[in-house]
Amino acid sequence: MVPYDPAWKAEYRRIEARILDIAGDLIIGSEHVGSTSIEGLWAKPVIDLDLVMESYDKLPEIIRRLQQFGYEHQGNLGIEGREAFQSLQDDGFMKYHLYVCPKDGKGYREHIAFRDYLRSHPSARDEYQAVKQRLAEEFRYDIDAYCEGKTAFVQSILQKAAQNRNTI
Repeated sequence: MVPYDPAWKAEYRRIEARILDIAGDLIIGSEHVGSTSIEGLWAKPVIDLDLVMESYDKLPEIIRRLQQFGYEHQGNLGIEGREAFQSLQDDGFMKYHLYVCPKDGKGYREHIAFRDYLRSHPSARDEYQAVKQRLAEEFRYDIDAYCEGKTAFVQSILQKAAQNRNTI
């Protein structure tokens, strides 16, 4: 993990522009999600990008277009409401994860809820950073254990975010 870098915003916009050139007419929005989207939060320097589609009806054409430009569809990787893609070539960007999500998909809704909660609650952001740093030290060579170790914290934030929505 490295300290937050304001350049991540610009890198997200560069990647987003490339993807929108390929499939922008098939999607209704895009979002910078994940730790690099939260100012002040230490993160692995990997941009997470959610492309939002109206429905799964658009997915076959999105897959076809992305494949033409060197992206491999990896399926949902076990997360409902999120389709992962990997670039099979060096496209000149920093490392990134590309997801295509339906607008009402669970994976997309959770990405946004988590991001927005941490953006608006600095103490939760700082607590998440401490959890991540502890896990990174403990599981330096075991990414699965690192990810699993974050699950309880992430779920607690998603519950708080849902409670906030219900009280507004």
